[in-house]
Amino acid sequence: MDNKKIEKKIIEVLDRIRPYLENDGGSVKFNRFENGVVYVTLVGACSNCELATYTLEDGIESALINEIPEVIKVVNED
Repeated sequence: MDNKKIEKKIIEVLDRIRPYLENDGGSVKFNRFENGVVYVTLVGACSNCELATYTLEDGIESALINEIPEVIKVVNED
């Protein structure tokens, strides 16, 4: 799959996750996809939450890796 199709799929998955983050006052912004890594920015309440690492790894990263084989990691950019 080419990068444009992968990015479109990433955005679709993030759009499905976003309402759960918004319920807690946060959100996630897609920045880019490079070499199997998805770069995002956690915003709102998620940006300074002590559980942000769990949200990123157990929620966002798990969902993306499970649905998109090309994704190997998700990194939060402040």
